[in-house]
Amino acid sequence: MLVPMAKLLYTAITSLDGYVNDADGGFDWAEPAPDLHQYVNDLEREVGTHLYGRRMYEVMRYWETAGGADESAVERDYASVWQAADKVVFSRTLDAVSTARTRLERTFEPEAVRSWKAAAERDLSVGGPGLAAAALRAGLVDEVLLFAHPVVVGGGTRALPDSVRLRLELLDTRRFDGGVVHARYRVRH
Repeated sequence: MLVPMAKLLYTAITSLDGYVNDADGGFDWAEPAPDLHQYVNDLEREVGTHLYGRRMYEVMRYWETAGGADESAVERDYASVWQAADKVVFSRTLDAVSTARTRLERTFEPEAVRSWKAAAERDLSVGGPGLAAAALRAGLVDEVLLFAHPVVVGGGTRALPDSVRLRLELLDTRRFDGGVVHARYRVRH
């Protein structure tokens, strides 16, 4: 029986004009409504390993200690999902990582990621637009999942890199409370 290879997913929360943060680095406009948060929890539950750049890791490590009684059920659920997954952080500047199930890699090596995908039993995700750009350029990303928020921020960090051309096939769309629209695409290699 042929076992399918795990996929590498790039998920980005974006403004309608395609930015993951504004010109000042803020992303307070991206806080998910409960229905969206639960949907993301269910997507993330299928991921066995998260690949992060330094900045995304620094944002996401919040979830290492999150999940207390003062947080909502959906937040507690996400904390447990995040804590259960493996994490690989790519950084030349971090001295060490501070979360469980996490290892530090100094450089992004596409062939190493290919071998991780081939050996994985569950999907992998790449988080952060800088690292995702490297993975997209290397032809490693299998699916792009965008969550477009109904806000235009006019500048910041782009969710998708310049100078990368992709042929995409729309797999799914969904609308959430607050006007967020999700589009899931397969990268046609």
